[in-house]
Amino acid sequence: MSRFEIRKEGFFFDDKKITVLSGAMHYFRILPDYWEDRLKKLKACGLNTVETYIPWNLHEKSEGEFDFSGIADVERYISLAASYGLHVILRPSPYICSEWDFGGLPAWLLADRNINVRCSCPKYLEKVSKYYSVLIPRLAKYQCDNGGPVIMFQIENEYGSYGNDKSYLRFLKHLMTDLGVTVPMFTSDGGTFTHLNGGSLPDVFKVANFGGWPDEDLNCLKEFQPDMPLMCGEFWNGWFDHFGEAHHVRDLSDYEKCLDRLFDLGASVNIYMFHGGTSFGWMAGANHGGKYEPDVSSYDYDALLDEAGNITEKYRITQKVIRKHFGDFPSEEFPKTPACAYPDITFTSQASLFSCLDGISEKRHTSSALPMEMYGQNYGFILYKTTVPYYNEATLTIDSPHDRAHIFINGKRQAIIYRNDAEKTVKVSFPEKENTLEIFVDTFGRVNFGHPLLDRKGLDCPVILNSFQELFEWDVFCIEPQNLSSIPFEKSSENIDGPAFLRSVFEINGDICDTYLRLDGFSRGQIWVNGFNLARYWITAGPQKTFYIPSALLSRGKNEIILFETDCSETLTAQFTDTPEI
Repeated sequence: MSRFEIRKEGFFFDDKKITVLSGAMHYFRILPDYWEDRLKKLKACGLNTVETYIPWNLHEKSEGEFDFSGIADVERYISLAASYGLHVILRPSPYICSEWDFGGLPAWLLADRNINVRCSCPKYLEKVSKYYSVLIPRLAKYQCDNGGPVIMFQIENEYGSYGNDKSYLRFLKHLMTDLGVTVPMFTSDGGTFTHLNGGSLPDVFKVANFGGWPDEDLNCLKEFQPDMPLMCGEFWNGWFDHFGEAHHVRDLSDYEKCLDRLFDLGASVNIYMFHGGTSFGWMAGANHGGKYEPDVSSYDYDALLDEAGNITEKYRITQKVIRKHFGDFPSEEFPKTPACAYPDITFTSQASLFSCLDGISEKRHTSSALPMEMYGQNYGFILYKTTVPYYNEATLTIDSPHDRAHIFINGKRQAIIYRNDAEKTVKVSFPEKENTLEIFVDTFGRVNFGHPLLDRKGLDCPVILNSFQELFEWDVFCIEPQNLSSIPFEKSSENIDGPAFLRSVFEINGDICDTYLRLDGFSRGQIWVNGFNLARYWITAGPQKTFYIPSALLSRGKNEIILFETDCSETLTAQFTDTPEI
């Protein structure tokens, strides 16, 4: 049993003054096979604490159904951290941001338009309470005063960047206390008066988040909280990437100077990120700063460990700065994890989405076209189908597709409307007496920051014919693939015009190692490796050109990769490489 305290003089663990030297590393972005390796490297860097968010949508994928197994086994992660003598800081949502779909909030909340998130909305608080009643007791037993490694819990996350509902923050504080949290709690916000004032409570410890020169942010924090030690709750050592932008890399000299100055000022730190990992499957989020900006699947973040867990120069710089301020510590050499460039693969089998809808989707029928959440669908793709009579010349308007609406008339794609397009009206023709109109909606991550959070997917607007007439009576196909074994694959043709599933079976006869899949010549879609939903790709937008496949997903002998190509491909061949390009 130990005690962690926050006093005017600093942080104290069992009455010994300490500096919290933390690194952010999210268990849900790393396969469990690698948790121990990454924690070992964090400890060897000179850090004494690991911090992680806890995403609600990972643990309660469907309302009332909880999962704490596999990659969601946060208790095992905490226990592993303890085995390396690390303290643990937990940031248990309900909202986490973190460039994670819907900021960690579960998609099923969006099925009720009367729920307003991140405030004192009674329906929202009811859902949070039920989730916390399961989550918090699982975590509370690992607090240091129960003999575990957990020293702090966060309340909400950067709430001052969103609102100022103090009743909501107090509700969370009391709920966590009632459910067994006894270690100190804290709030984290940007280092300005507006952020700190909106997102904090008078009797709760506050930290500031920033990435640049620390004086201004820490001075503001000190003015706002004069009788407490200083801490940077997120020291941004890199940044995340959106599709269509260049990969972010931070100048090493600038990083070193800012970290050095932060310690000169006597502050504790949580380095965000120590190791970013991968936003697997559907879980990469999005921003909306005037336009929709979806995130790539790699969460490399230009962190101290790269996406595959290898040590970077920034890691060694961090070690140097820590030694300068806090003294020497045992060093350990970590060889680079082997990566292989396996032989090229060919996608020899394919299946058009339209040919396998019955086996891969759930069919609904509604008068109006509704967002996927209204049909009980959380992730994936969605297709809307109706009939339209003869019009030689017509227009279709879709004001709010979330996110890319592919318009098919009688089986032929006529146009794609992206939610960022300035023009949302397209000219079309309905040449037959009765025509089939299909709108396939390709989705990216939900917005995870700011006020456009309620980012329902699919069609959240009417489909308008000829500028004024709404189209009704839709058959709707909810495509959230869980098991791809039912897809009726046939031999591939030379040119792939999606949406279509592509399959390659290949053999590995030698050593199993990490690799990177390169998809030059493909356009946009999703990747599954041996049934594991790996990542989104959008090669024509960039910047991510390769996709990290951990060796734990591969096996000796036969392996399978399935792509769902939404657009088209110029090739049936993909490459493996031992070098990432993100």
